[in-house]
Amino acid sequence: MRSCVHNKMWGSRAFLAGWLLLLLVQLLCLEAVPISIDKTKVKEPEKKPEEPPASVDTGLHYDRYLREVIDFLEKDQHFREKLHNTDMEDIKQGKLAKELDFVSHHVRTKLDELKRQEVNRLRTLIKAKQDLEGGNDIAVDHQALLKQFEYLNHMNPHTFEVEDLDRLIRSATKDLENYDKERHEEFKRYEMMKEHDRREHLKTLDDDERKKEEEHYEEMKKKHADHPKVNHPGSQNQLKEVWEEADGLDPEDFDPKTFFNLHDTNGDGFFDEQELEALFTKELEKIYDPTNEEDDMVEMEEERLRMREHVMNEVDSNKDRLVSLDEFLVATKKKEFLEPDSWETLEQNQAYTDDEMREFEEHLAQQEQDLNQKAFDLQKQRDELERQQEQLNAQKMELQQAVEHMERLKSQKVDPPPEVLGNAVPEIPAVDSQLHEAQQQGHDSAPQGHHPVPEGHDPAPQGHDSAPQAPQDIPQEHHGQENQNQAQQGLPQTHDNIPPGHQEVVQSQNQLP
Repeated sequence: MRSCVHNKMWGSRAFLAGWLLLLLVQLLCLEAVPISIDKTKVKEPEKKPEEPPASVDTGLHYDRYLREVIDFLEKDQHFREKLHNTDMEDIKQGKLAKELDFVSHHVRTKLDELKRQEVNRLRTLIKAKQDLEGGNDIAVDHQALLKQFEYLNHMNPHTFEVEDLDRLIRSATKDLENYDKERHEEFKRYEMMKEHDRREHLKTLDDDERKKEEEHYEEMKKKHADHPKVNHPGSQNQLKEVWEEADGLDPEDFDPKTFFNLHDTNGDGFFDEQELEALFTKELEKIYDPTNEEDDMVEMEEERLRMREHVMNEVDSNKDRLVSLDEFLVATKKKEFLEPDSWETLEQNQAYTDDEMREFEEHLAQQEQDLNQKAFDLQKQRDELERQQEQLNAQKMELQQAVEHMERLKSQKVDPPPEVLGNAVPEIPAVDSQLHEAQQQGHDSAPQGHHPVPEGHDPAPQGHDSAPQAPQDIPQEHHGQENQNQAQQGLPQTHDNIPPGHQEVVQSQNQLP
């Protein structure tokens, strides 16, 4: 677990932590041949330069953008020549950036494309952060938010100009200078968290178990501190040990210039940070063994970086985060190189103070309290949502039951039973039609109850438009009106005025419920 943490935190970033624009291009410009290879006798197959592993980066969030810009600028011959003749201070002051106006059109076009891609990447990150914070409906002012990224000119998102190169150089220089400081703080938090977890574990034990655990802890500390003497990093003794054990050479024949050429693995004339750290492997193996319980590999990487930082401070006179051959040779003549002080390892220098540990634990306690409060609030919200859901389900059930009841009522009203008393339902309109025809025939054929007009008597005097109604017709009309009123009131109707042969039909109709 610790090994995974250290790989994520620092392991892959050591080599490129000191990258600046000048330094990276010089790695490609200068070609020194290691003295251990005689190219007149040994002909090696031509190899393409290997790209750095994907996991190795500067630790900067714009590392990929920085790499790609450097790669394309390095391809321009004019820019390479100017870079070779420009010192570090002029680069920091922005003089090299002005040479961008003289690079080829192809390179400038590619740089424009790289900048547009980087701006789009930043906008995507801003939008993703906005979504996580719950601001989906809030308009995002990308121009305002892009101001925080100082390594490019956000006011011109389309083309790569002199100002963009100047900003990139200045930002990378400043950020890389702060890298060591941030790394120390990160390691300090790691150590304090480890101690906090140990103390919390002790609280869960009874007195006897706690005593055994404390004794085991002290035993491991003592065992870790019991190791061979560690040489002062960068001293003559330390380099001679590498010369003898790693290079297999006689320590009496130690030569600083030859040593430099042997360990300048990329042959660029400089010791970069990775090459320096590789020199300390033998010293670190005296202290740390990954198979030992008492040895923490995260601490080993911190020790390695402490050694590199120490040598850089003593040898890198121009502070460009590289050690040139001249700087190295000058350092080998100093008293510190020949008669160094003893080197104090991490177990002799605790990464944090008691006050820092107390503040750290108070901060953790406050964080835990805040998290518990948030968890309590979230649980309340969940309970309330569940209660509201139950109410909605109840309302839904009631509504569904009401709809089903309405459907039943509607079905009972529109669809009556298909049979009544085992007989088909008679069609009432057909009976009414038969009654009407019977009445019409009765008027036309003088039915029973009406006396014929005697011979010699006119049925009605001519010239009278409205003769008095015959007494025999009055009862018929009266009975018809009476039957109609009885039908409206649901009472049985009389059948005095129904012609013979139709009374049975009407009687059958009146028997219907």
